[in-house]
Amino acid sequence: MLLIAVLLAVGQFASLKIFEYFEREPRAEATALQAVTVVNYTRASLIASQENLRLALLSELTGKEGVRIYYADFMEEIEPLPDDPFIKLVAEKIRERLGAETIITVKHYGIEGLWVSFGIGQDDFWVVIPRIHVERPFPWQWLGWGALVLGLSLAGGYLLAARINRPLNLLVKAANRLRNGEQPEKLPEDSVTELRAVSSTFNKMADSLAELDAERTLILAGVSHDIRTPLARLRLAVEMLPDQQCSYLKHGMIEDISDMDNIINQFLDFVRGAEGEHTQMVDINTLLQALHDRQARAGRDLVIQLSPTYAVPIKPLAMQRLLDNLVGNAYAYGGGQVRVASEIQADNIIISVFDNGPGIPETHLKKLLRPFERLDKARSNVGGSGLGLAIAERIAKLHQGTLELLNRPEGGLEARLSIPIKNA
Repeated sequence: MLLIAVLLAVGQFASLKIFEYFEREPRAEATALQAVTVVNYTRASLIASQENLRLALLSELTGKEGVRIYYADFMEEIEPLPDDPFIKLVAEKIRERLGAETIITVKHYGIEGLWVSFGIGQDDFWVVIPRIHVERPFPWQWLGWGALVLGLSLAGGYLLAARINRPLNLLVKAANRLRNGEQPEKLPEDSVTELRAVSSTFNKMADSLAELDAERTLILAGVSHDIRTPLARLRLAVEMLPDQQCSYLKHGMIEDISDMDNIINQFLDFVRGAEGEHTQMVDINTLLQALHDRQARAGRDLVIQLSPTYAVPIKPLAMQRLLDNLVGNAYAYGGGQVRVASEIQADNIIISVFDNGPGIPETHLKKLLRPFERLDKARSNVGGSGLGLAIAERIAKLHQGTLELLNRPEGGLEARLSIPIKNA
């Protein structure tokens, strides 16, 4: 909008300058012709009169229509013409008609006006024409009309820009919601013609994605249900085996079945998301204390470092699942004590999960946030499906937050979650 205003202002200024340039020569021609006419009539009158009556005639002519005639003495100092293109153009055209020896100035003896010299025999004279006939007044009326045109153009430009920007802003917001895994509202399809097709196509794309996601969830839920039934029967059959026979194999089979069940749970968590859960204002300390209590019931000594009490808008169950994934990942792969710390910043709350494991190669830090990415060297992935961190990343984006994996200088890994204090 600012660029449009600047371009319109420059256009108006250029139009004024072009008008002034092309209007200058005709006006200079008219002014010079007026001055030449006055000089010629004055000279003719003086020539026609008797010499002893010239003084009386000069007195009679002086003051008529503001024109004055004086005897001239060209030995006196004459001020040069000012640096005005219009005045110089008038002087040039006067000399073309009266001769190159004509002296022209605009101020003499402290009197302002257009002074033009002429001679009759041995006598020299000045004709002084009022400056009002020479000066070009500032075109305030044109400036006013230009300002009116500029104002109307800006108003029209603003209305057009607002009409175009409104659907574009709605499209950007809808695309951001779609990027964060949320279902955007339908875009209005009554905008300008060029954007109507874009809005319609986006709505169809969002509907197709939502339908595809629903079908994927239904398929995975059905597959998970069908798999869990034989898994439950298999586990029951294994547990009914006598401990005296193949106890080692029995224990391994039970663990394998538990791992498969956990993998199924991760699949469901990944496809289920948290779109249906409502956002609530939750004290972050309450959330972290509940995390500590859950880990304590599982026999883990989780260390938490709480910041001052602060409530943030979050989806509680989704955030609980995110933190459980991060802490579970730290215990599974960190090989030592796990610590959770929170910190309040200007616009965000930072929750960090620290472990004392071997860390991750720098080239794999971002890759591990993708679905089904696994690392087999630095950190073992036994019993995992590669979805835990991807689920955490998706939930973080759902809260307009970020999740980063950072290697600690002293060793180990930091999973840093940043949640905006205010989010839409």
